[in-house]
Amino acid sequence: MKYKRLGEMLVDVGAITEAQLEEALAGQKGSGKRLGTYLVDEKYISEDQLIEILRRQLGIDFIDLNKAKIDPSLVTLVPKNIAKSNRVVPVRLDRDTLYLAMEDPMNFPAVEQVKNITKKRVIPMIAYSRSIDRALSVLYDNEGAAKAMEEMKEEQGFATVDETANVLDSDDTNAAPTVKLVNSIIERGIIEKASDIHIEPREHDMCVRIRVDGRLNEVLQIPKELQSAVISRFKVMANMNIAERRIPQDGRAIARRPDGTNIDLRLNSLPTIYGEKIVIRLFTRETSILNPHGIGITDEDIPKFDRLMKNTSGVVLIVGPTGSGKTSTLYTMINALKSDTVNMISLEDPVEFQIEGVTQVAINEKVGLTFASALRACLRQDPDIICIGEIRDGETAEIAMRAAMTGHFVLSTIHTEDACSAIDRLKDMGVEPYLVAGSVRGVISQRLVRKICPNCREETTPDPLLLDYAGIKNDGTKRFYHGRGCHQCFDSGYRGRTGVFEIMTMNSKLRDIVASGATGTELRRQISTTDFTPMIVNGRKLIDAGVTTVDEVVRTIVTLE
Repeated sequence: MKYKRLGEMLVDVGAITEAQLEEALAGQKGSGKRLGTYLVDEKYISEDQLIEILRRQLGIDFIDLNKAKIDPSLVTLVPKNIAKSNRVVPVRLDRDTLYLAMEDPMNFPAVEQVKNITKKRVIPMIAYSRSIDRALSVLYDNEGAAKAMEEMKEEQGFATVDETANVLDSDDTNAAPTVKLVNSIIERGIIEKASDIHIEPREHDMCVRIRVDGRLNEVLQIPKELQSAVISRFKVMANMNIAERRIPQDGRAIARRPDGTNIDLRLNSLPTIYGEKIVIRLFTRETSILNPHGIGITDEDIPKFDRLMKNTSGVVLIVGPTGSGKTSTLYTMINALKSDTVNMISLEDPVEFQIEGVTQVAINEKVGLTFASALRACLRQDPDIICIGEIRDGETAEIAMRAAMTGHFVLSTIHTEDACSAIDRLKDMGVEPYLVAGSVRGVISQRLVRKICPNCREETTPDPLLLDYAGIKNDGTKRFYHGRGCHQCFDSGYRGRTGVFEIMTMNSKLRDIVASGATGTELRRQISTTDFTPMIVNGRKLIDAGVTTVDEVVRTIVTLE
């Protein structure tokens, strides 16, 4: 069918003029795009307009692929090369009828090609272009999982596995179907740079979600009859008791990439009303990003960071809420301070990165090995530097402060809102103000903000209210950016995260204020007269550089103001 017919349809309903159609046809010839796509890309009409016109004129149903639940086994009907070259997504099979989502339902050659391959009656449905991208990525990136599930169904879910293996190898050509499926799930998480993988039993199926940049995204659905085999395989990998389903369990495994590098996996099982849920935390062993620039510290704050690292005694605290990247900052400092000439002991719950040259102790409160008891013990191990994964109680806090006063350099994390609040938090735990003043050398406060997806980055005009919240005055010369959403970023507009910091280094005036028992408000008033750069200022710099959005800075940082 000629493109002209779509054009005539659009002219007939008044969506475009004859002149616009002729102009678009001339430009479309050399673009390699279909007319509908060209008209939308060149802003002749909106995608919503095009969909509504085609839906009414042709009687074609619209499908929202972002909400549709698609059976992964449909990839066996329409091969990847056909689906991606024609931008079509198989969404449902009803006996001999295949429903096919398309961005251009008038692409009749594509419909005929799918019909010839599948030997099915094909009914086109119209969908958003971006959702086609996303669905193709999700569906066909899970192709290996779909094939493994089909094989498992053929074997009725009773595939045998090597129950001694807790290493996931990328070469699973001859592996059992269950192993292939589990491998493909973990590989997908690695490819997407996920921090966590959730295997969640539901009433009628089991879904797989991965956490990318702090947001969970569903990537796969597994039939209910395969649930037991999949959960058992994960538990075997992590050396858990597969016969025990009534209590939570923890385990570890290693994933081996095709390039030979390893990723540590920490698994936890939790009994639910629909079966055991498995959550896997992924830890890369790459230490290349564990440096000040790699975690997001600005050039202006690097000297303060370096000054804190040069201390030979005292306490440096890293503060922020859960999920703000404190552990990465702590490991950055550990990585920089470790040496053959110092004895460094790290107390962690759990040990997330294994670092050669550092004595790492895994806290186990079940057997009485708490942070406080481990800290007392390590003081008898002649340490130069002590790292405490988290100060959770007053006893640990006081021991840490006294250790710092006696010549040890102590690094730790604590949950507070900002740098000044850390001082109040220590006093709330019962640590005497003179101990805090005499031992704390500095506080690093941080948040993680999402970075704009480079694939769909575009200029935008932020909401004036958000600009006001962020303290940004727009004189008309500033440029702001956001991500419109694409298949590479799960339609979020963001891809990757970076840290935003504020670093408070103690001086004699600040120590006097702390020792006097003054509140955080007085400390903030005094700190504003120093070289202290508030986190919101660093957030604005990321907005100016086009790294993140005004919305993201307001969401994560403005509550501090």
